[in-house]
Amino acid sequence: MKLQKATQFGLYAVLELARDPSRQLSAIEIADKYGISSNHLAKVLRDLGRAGLVDAVRGAGGGYRFSSNSKRVTLMDVINIFEDIGSEASGTSDLGDGTDIGRALLVIRNEIDEITQATFGSITLDTLLKTMRWQRDVI
Repeated sequence: MKLQKATQFGLYAVLELARDPSRQLSAIEIADKYGISSNHLAKVLRDLGRAGLVDAVRGAGGGYRFSSNSKRVTLMDVINIFEDIGSEASGTSDLGDGTDIGRALLVIRNEIDEITQATFGSITLDTLLKTMRWQRDVI
């Protein structure tokens, strides 16, 4: 499964900010760290702000800071801001979907979408950040 660029950028930004909620970072600082477009990231950060996940601090020394609860926000919460996972397999029709093999494959694709949604919905930002810290300490 491939996430859209805006979704990936949103996950990078919200996780980077949630890593230390007392810290604020500019869109340029985050974009430089992940090698992404700061203009595109600024649009993504606006969407994250509208969703209540980040606050924008204006003026000199301004930037963004995480403003939600990392123990309650899931990866799926962030993903849903930018795209609707699962609508692809069930919403479009491919040639061959009307055949017995096509229908069987569609059932599998839908099951994969449901598992993906459940997985993203079960992992909080806090859980992922703890896993990252644990992996860093082990290596």
